[in-house]
Amino acid sequence: MFLSKSPRLPDLPSWRHVLPSVWLFAIALVIALCPPPAAAQGREPEILHFLDEVPAGQLVAGAEGYGPIREDVPVAPVLKGRDVIGWAFITTDFVGTTGYSGKPIHTMVAVDSDARIIGVNLVKHSEPIVLIGIPDAKMKALAADYVGLDLVAEAQSGGTAHELEIISGATVTVMVIDDSVVRSGLKVARALGLGGLAQEAAASGPTFEIDPEAQAAADWMTLEGDGTLRRLSLDVGQVNAAFAAMDDSRGAERPLSEAPETTFIEMQTALVSVPAIGKALLGEAEYANLANWLGEGEHAILVVGRGLYSFKGSGYVRGGIFDRIVLIQDDVSVRFRDRGHKRVVSLAAEGAPAFTEADLFKIPADAGFDPSQPFRLQLLVQREVGAIEKLFTTFDLAYQLPQSYLRAVAQPQAAEAPGAAVAVAEQEEGAAQQALWRRIWEDKTTQISGLAAMLLVLTAVFFFQGYATRNEKFLFWFRIGFLSVTLVFLGWYANAQLSVVNLMALFGALVSGFSWQAFLLDPLTFILWFSVAAALLFWGRGAYCGWLCPFGALQELLNRLAKALRIPQWTLPWGLHERLWPVKYMIFLGLFGVSLMSIEQAEHLAEVEPFKTAIVLKFVRAWPFVAYAAALLIAGLFVERFYCRYLCPLGAALAIPARLRMFDWLKRYRECGNPCQTCSNQCMVQAIHPTGEINPNECLNCLHCQVLYQSKSICPVVIKKMKRREAVAAGPIRDVGAHPNLTKPQPSN
Repeated sequence: MFLSKSPRLPDLPSWRHVLPSVWLFAIALVIALCPPPAAAQGREPEILHFLDEVPAGQLVAGAEGYGPIREDVPVAPVLKGRDVIGWAFITTDFVGTTGYSGKPIHTMVAVDSDARIIGVNLVKHSEPIVLIGIPDAKMKALAADYVGLDLVAEAQSGGTAHELEIISGATVTVMVIDDSVVRSGLKVARALGLGGLAQEAAASGPTFEIDPEAQAAADWMTLEGDGTLRRLSLDVGQVNAAFAAMDDSRGAERPLSEAPETTFIEMQTALVSVPAIGKALLGEAEYANLANWLGEGEHAILVVGRGLYSFKGSGYVRGGIFDRIVLIQDDVSVRFRDRGHKRVVSLAAEGAPAFTEADLFKIPADAGFDPSQPFRLQLLVQREVGAIEKLFTTFDLAYQLPQSYLRAVAQPQAAEAPGAAVAVAEQEEGAAQQALWRRIWEDKTTQISGLAAMLLVLTAVFFFQGYATRNEKFLFWFRIGFLSVTLVFLGWYANAQLSVVNLMALFGALVSGFSWQAFLLDPLTFILWFSVAAALLFWGRGAYCGWLCPFGALQELLNRLAKALRIPQWTLPWGLHERLWPVKYMIFLGLFGVSLMSIEQAEHLAEVEPFKTAIVLKFVRAWPFVAYAAALLIAGLFVERFYCRYLCPLGAALAIPARLRMFDWLKRYRECGNPCQTCSNQCMVQAIHPTGEINPNECLNCLHCQVLYQSKSICPVVIKKMKRREAVAAGPIRDVGAHPNLTKPQPSN
């Protein structure tokens, strides 16, 4: 049923003027009512709160109870009869990594005397995607996979001895759980001496740092002799023997056919971020380039090689990780990526041999690397044993910076030691958290680049909208293409769907201890929110809601299809429409109020958003959620962008500060609305009032009104101007009056 006219209902107060005040009042209220966070130092161990909630038999098969919590370390013995079969702890008592929600993920873990994990239970979290999207069975299966994890092997490999299983739609949460389980497990195992792991004793002697005044020999042979350069040399016979000694007999069935004495690989390395070593091996000019390339706290190693085997491997060809080498120092492991890599054209040291490959690799500042301590470069060697199967073995190249490049650092006084120890622990925890979010950003380089390109294109269109809207057909197909990319790439592929839950998490973080780390865990969401904040100042809510919202794109694309199939379109009477669009503001304010009392309850109620069902989980969900999302999409077939107009709490939250925008980009004529109603009738979300003005709270910046603004066949003002120009061009005897089709002769002078 097509409705275009209705009796005028009584006027309501202007929401456009009331809502900004409500928004500011709500922010002030949440800051005033919520108490400041408790001091971290005085809090009780989390394990006290969860021992009664998780029976010992549920954590570890066959366990019968817990013993008393130790006074020195917040762990509880797991008992079977009178025997201690393991130690239980909560990850958040040992590591401070927060989840996507900005709150800790509490996981109970049990580890035995051999430093093997024997039980894992996800006991409490505030992760929205897990709470309302991912089935609980999947998370339990993920936790169960950690049973049997060898923490000794993790300590030796720097935490890389296991494979990380990612659950679609919960990437960040899974990586946080993995990081917290492994790091807290290592801390507990060392504190208790499990599996032969021991707590590192505090250094009683002097510590060392790089001496910038040290000197290095100028020739290659001397540099090898004094330990500045370290070598790993393997021949074919050694590699064949290593594979033959493996438990898998297939390793010996396909030996290399070259002579046993043939060089398989000769690999050498040096720490060239040390000024003396860098200048000796690279030369003054190349070392200066290296110093400019490295940031504060970063280091670099030189790796050179020759022989049958390349240390760079296939990862380099793919432009990703160098998968054949990894730097390991205690618990620290550094995998090198192509953007932290430079080729070396020539070596400056006298007598340097000819190598087939020579490369520089950067060690990030947040890796926790100590150049004064020993490290090893682990080489991964592979052998094909089938069409798609390979066996692997490793060889280590040990490195210790010679003492001649170091100088002693004075120890702090004993009275300062406790404070210094706390500072060091906090610094290590901060570095570990930073390393986690940096790893996530590096893993999503392709997605970040794609989003950056979308933002750049959209910004260009908005800034030069006069040119972009000259051709109606061009803008139509550009918009269809852009929305398709938003839906498929940004939504279904990258899961970058913003939600009102993000805003509630932000408010929760502001009142309970803000941390950038929580928001940096999801790079696309982080970038999108920053771009939305900037866009609100320039264009209002439409930049996101109209172009970058995957669910909005899905609605519009389906409606375009409905129009192509001639499904009737309904236009609600203006009076009814004007009374329906405030509903979304009521929903948002309701959710915001509930979040002040319980963020978990607010996250459940935020299911009014169908985003997770339709975008993140791609409709693979329980039928009530799918039915709800489908109902909204079906409504959108008849009323364009139905959900965006009347129900979306995120759109309401973005619309409230829309009045803060600094510019009015959408051009209007004085005649718009009086008498012309063309733009008002054609606006897809009825954001243009009958009086002609555009409501920035409702506008989606589709730019269709700007196409009409320049249309030579639709806009009466443009047609009138064209007629006038034609009349002027024809001569002074013709004039165009209020009616462009009516002309009259003029008296001569």
